[in-house]
Amino acid sequence: MASNPSQIAAQMPAEWRDFFALTKPRVMTLVIFTAICGLLAAPGTIHPVIGFTAIVAIAMGAGGSAVLNQWWEADLDAGMKRTMSRPLPGGRMRREDARDFGIFLSAVSLVLMGVAVGWLASALLLLAIIYYAVVYTMWLKPRTPQNIVIGGGAGAFPPLIGWVAVTGEITAMPLLLFAIIFFWTPPHFWALALFVQSDYAKVGIPMLPVVAGEKVTRRQILGYTLVLAPITVAPWAIGGTGWIYGSVAVVLSALFTALAIPVGLRTRTDDDKMLPEKKLFKFSIVYLFVLFAALVADRVAAYQGWLA
Repeated sequence: MASNPSQIAAQMPAEWRDFFALTKPRVMTLVIFTAICGLLAAPGTIHPVIGFTAIVAIAMGAGGSAVLNQWWEADLDAGMKRTMSRPLPGGRMRREDARDFGIFLSAVSLVLMGVAVGWLASALLLLAIIYYAVVYTMWLKPRTPQNIVIGGGAGAFPPLIGWVAVTGEITAMPLLLFAIIFFWTPPHFWALALFVQSDYAKVGIPMLPVVAGEKVTRRQILGYTLVLAPITVAPWAIGGTGWIYGSVAVVLSALFTALAIPVGLRTRTDDDKMLPEKKLFKFSIVYLFVLFAALVADRVAAYQGWLA
């Protein structure tokens, strides 16, 4: 009887659930949501069918790059507690099948976006796929503790692509949406890395807490949070949004900063039931969802004339 994952995978065909799991559906939720928000907040109109097609293409591209990420990192995932049950390290799929699936999803997403929506949006989607699957996964992640800083650009593309799908051009507003996610990523991910750093150390991935230590990581989390705050408010400051987005951005930024300060200064009382970094990590997810929802609400209100 086969006893290792590769032998088991060779004998047992993967189920559709395994292929779906490779696309990282939990991460995909945020990708799709921010892409939809970018599309809905953009000035102008887009046919619902074309808009839906754009979101499907973005989802397929993000899913394809996630599959390629796991194909490349299968051995590393096998050594980390939080990832060892994924389809590849769990022995439920051959690596070659995952690779081919990732390439297929990525290729179809680019053709679909280019033909149905526009080639500028398709080019940005291609850049996002290469950024995550190659630049981040294959180059940055195993080589530098700043992998999340530079690699954060991969997750920042969806609202930019959604906006360009409507307008056909790149302007200041979609670039600010890109910048918000770009600068949000380090404090979000390093907060997670602080309480799972033993996993990264075990497989030799040079995440900042492992290489530079907790003190440096905590200070950088606070530093990036202080940079993120004015960027979050910038769309309102330049007149790209109304007071709905502006007020939500100010409140959320204040709360984010308030949660980042205990992480950066490591101020925690003994009766805390949850580490400051866990609080920040959980809030950071809510932060992005609410912020982009406010962006859409602001656009709807302006369209209806409620902000006049």
